[in-house]
Amino acid sequence: MSAEVQINAGLGITEAFRLLTGLLAENKISQAEAEARVLLLAATQMSRAQLITQSDRIISTSEADVLSVWITRRLAGEPVTRITGRRDFWTLDLRVTPDVLDPRADSEVIIETTLDLLGARRNDNLRILDLGTGTGALLLALLSECPQATGVGIDLSPAACAVAQDNGQRNGLAARATFQQGHWADALNETFDLVLSNPPYIETATIAGLDTEVRDHDPMLALDGGPDGLTAYRAIIKDLPRLLRPSGLCVLELGIGQAGAVTALAEAAGLAQKALRRDLGGVERALALAWP
Repeated sequence: MSAEVQINAGLGITEAFRLLTGLLAENKISQAEAEARVLLLAATQMSRAQLITQSDRIISTSEADVLSVWITRRLAGEPVTRITGRRDFWTLDLRVTPDVLDPRADSEVIIETTLDLLGARRNDNLRILDLGTGTGALLLALLSECPQATGVGIDLSPAACAVAQDNGQRNGLAARATFQQGHWADALNETFDLVLSNPPYIETATIAGLDTEVRDHDPMLALDGGPDGLTAYRAIIKDLPRLLRPSGLCVLELGIGQAGAVTALAEAAGLAQKALRRDLGGVERALALAWP
């Protein structure tokens, strides 16, 4: 645990921002400026515009106390999203708790790929399924872009379902999204135009070697993909023949190097690869499947 850092009241916003940025940079945190801004915004409840127009505003004692606790936690290795309890994903403002995976920017390629493949169909009355929904990020992002669509998110964790439901309300999408506890698609008896999933895909034996920000703060349920990392894909793909409508599309998030193995599982179930897209880091991250 890092030594406690004290942020003093009476600092101006600009001065506090520079101090936080410097502390983060000194501790080799790559996105120091961005994280300093997130911490300041959350602690002061200011908007980004106010942070600029009110740069001479003075930090109060209570705000300084919050920042002192938060920067100490961050320097000890806790992710900033876990500290503030929120994450920007796509165009959404999501609540993040210890019960859910913190959605990363890499997952936005799932949304980009899906929208690209849907084309004009995004305006249809689509029915969407999100398996292992967590925060509800994938389902809610697609609903925000598909105005006539409705969807259901499934998660094994009842606590995760509650977080996802709250995120639907926070983003004005609750009327078109429902969330329920379940083991993948076992309890479902309807068909869908679109099936999405960011399943657990880390090989069990490698979890101990993950970065501490992932290993110590994301729920194990959302990380552990079994001995070969493919357990969840097998469970999802075996049900796709009964879940996908004739013109249906399935888009899965992949771990590093898993494209070939997951595609093979899909082809064995009678599905074909529709697209394979890389994330900003060059990793093959989004696999789209459809009927041949």
